[in-house]
Amino acid sequence: MDPTISVSKGCFVYKNGATRANKKTPSKRKRTEATSSLLGKEITTQPFYAAYTECWNQLHSHIVQLQMASNARTLEQLVEFVTGEGASNMDNTEMLPTAALLTGINQPDHLKQFETLTQRLHAEQAARVCVLQSRDCATLKAAVECMVYSLMDDQSELVDLEDADDERERDRKRLRRTQCTMKQLSAWYANNFGDVDKRRALVIILPDFECFNASVLQDFILILSAQTGRLPFVLVLGVATAMTAVHGTLPYHVSSKIKLRVFQTQPAPTGLNELLDQVLLSPKYAFHLSGKAFKFLTHIFLYYDFSIHGFIQGFKYCLMEHYFAGNAYALCTSYSQALGRIKQLTHDDMETIRRLPSFRPYVEQINDCKRIIAVLTDDDYLKKKLPQLLRDCLLHFMLFRCCLEFFTELVGDLPRCPLGKLRRELYVNCLNKPIQEQPEYKECWQMLSFMSKEEFVAKLAKCIDRTEQFLGEQIAPLELGEACADVMRAELQSLKKLLNDVELATMELPTPAIESTASTDARTLTDLKQVASRHELKAQLLQRSKQDKQQSTSEFARALNNILSHIETHLVLAHLRPLQHAPPLHELYVFSDISTVRRNIIGAPRAALHTALNNPHFYMQCKCCELQEQSQLVSTMPDLSVLYKLHLECGRMINLFDWLQAFRSVLRAGDDQEEVPQEQIDPQIQARFTRAVAELQFLGYIKMSKRKTDHATRLTW
Repeated sequence: MDPTISVSKGCFVYKNGATRANKKTPSKRKRTEATSSLLGKEITTQPFYAAYTECWNQLHSHIVQLQMASNARTLEQLVEFVTGEGASNMDNTEMLPTAALLTGINQPDHLKQFETLTQRLHAEQAARVCVLQSRDCATLKAAVECMVYSLMDDQSELVDLEDADDERERDRKRLRRTQCTMKQLSAWYANNFGDVDKRRALVIILPDFECFNASVLQDFILILSAQTGRLPFVLVLGVATAMTAVHGTLPYHVSSKIKLRVFQTQPAPTGLNELLDQVLLSPKYAFHLSGKAFKFLTHIFLYYDFSIHGFIQGFKYCLMEHYFAGNAYALCTSYSQALGRIKQLTHDDMETIRRLPSFRPYVEQINDCKRIIAVLTDDDYLKKKLPQLLRDCLLHFMLFRCCLEFFTELVGDLPRCPLGKLRRELYVNCLNKPIQEQPEYKECWQMLSFMSKEEFVAKLAKCIDRTEQFLGEQIAPLELGEACADVMRAELQSLKKLLNDVELATMELPTPAIESTASTDARTLTDLKQVASRHELKAQLLQRSKQDKQQSTSEFARALNNILSHIETHLVLAHLRPLQHAPPLHELYVFSDISTVRRNIIGAPRAALHTALNNPHFYMQCKCCELQEQSQLVSTMPDLSVLYKLHLECGRMINLFDWLQAFRSVLRAGDDQEEVPQEQIDPQIQARFTRAVAELQFLGYIKMSKRKTDHATRLTW
């Protein structure tokens, strides 16, 4: 037997006299691996991959800038506290400077925040930083050793390895965990930062404060506070819940040794709203999410994890699924770049465009039969039509975004917020179905009609100003921004005129003359005498009541109805249309495959395990495991799959010997060997059976029975 073959997987080292590689080699290898892609050149050279990479790089840089700007104030205050307290900490021999950073309950994002803080301190060369995880500090000894080793082994303060002294490098590598004590740390700090000019704070970050053992944490803080006279320690606590957790964990004899200051980070929902409004709903990007996909991602954030990082990764998956559907989706970019990529489209790409759901209504509205045939068969003719179709789509989404800004300002602060008060809520409502058919829309319009003259004029003026500001800042710099701005400015100008009529309108009711009233009543009675049926009488009475109501309304009410009907007709119905009423080829710009996202983002471990064990070909895609039907058993399947399918045929109690015989019969089904008696079992088959049973028990499908030693109990049904 080969000495490197083992039942358990392991790593075998042979000391053949090889020396350590050059110091520059690992760094070069890391840089090369970081830039390499898992995809082959046949994918990375395609137009859709270039469009995806460009779009994601723009979105990612925008997201990073937004997050840095939102956390800049808290980060600045925290850095000032660390550097200031670290410089004056040597004078105070009793109190340990401590910063409690309230990070919120989005646990997956905490390490990213503290990583940004660490990078900032390293860039300013203001402190040495150590990040302690609760999983590495189960005991007090482990916490101290991990802290000392991390502070002394921090490579951020070292010069480049090419210029570093070899002797200093060897001394640093000789450090062991057992030698990491507070005495060793004091001697190291005195040798490296003993001078006043070189003095730097020692920052200890605990990102998951609530997960630490209370007794270990208390003793650790007492040790740090006892060393503050010699070492400038600064403690940073990442608190996910509230300050009551700190007060409940640290008793008085510990809390009296720290000088605590609280810092508050931006709440996760606020950060998400900024991300959605300024990045995902920004008109500068051609890619959009459908209402259902948008709502799905936001619901995962709000009801599951509160993780902005998780939301960004989910959005990135949607972006990747959209572009990787084919080169036709490479047109989802700016207008000028899309015009250049139209020439690169092949016949298959044109067929992909023809199969889009919105392409059929576009063909059906063409009246000329020759043009219909050309659009369906001639690729060159369709390529000539694509620029105008793409331009219409881009303008539609720009106008949609402008009207959404106006509509959000109009109905976002109404009582009870029937349509929602956030821009993302209105975005979902407008894209999913016609908004004028929703009862919440009618309720909003009724509230607007009941508003006083001063409130309505102020609200509408604010809506117009906000939309004009949005046009100047967000729309005008874009490629097709001027065309969009011309359409919106014309609509806003009409609104200003109607708003002026509302301001000049009076609230007084008209006072008709008595003679005219009498003559009208006489004419009405004459008309009613000529009625032939009850239905005609009912219709005439309704018409008369409407006329009387219009005559009895004030001038302000008529002007208010005019401006509301203008907003509904020229803004809401014209531009805030759902996806089913969007221009042709809008699928190139909108991702709406919500089933794929749900299947891949929200995992179903039970279903995935059952599929993998019942039909391994589904994941491995190997020809040897391909099944004609689900209940089939093939000897080439993995042992675990064979045993799993056999256990599905058993009841609650499984006889191990019968199970082994069935397992052996399946494995020998494809062999032409002679029949072997049941008592004689191949040791190799028995070993494979034992390992598969252990794996099945580890997965939780069976357990060994205590009532019968030769039986196993099935745990799933």
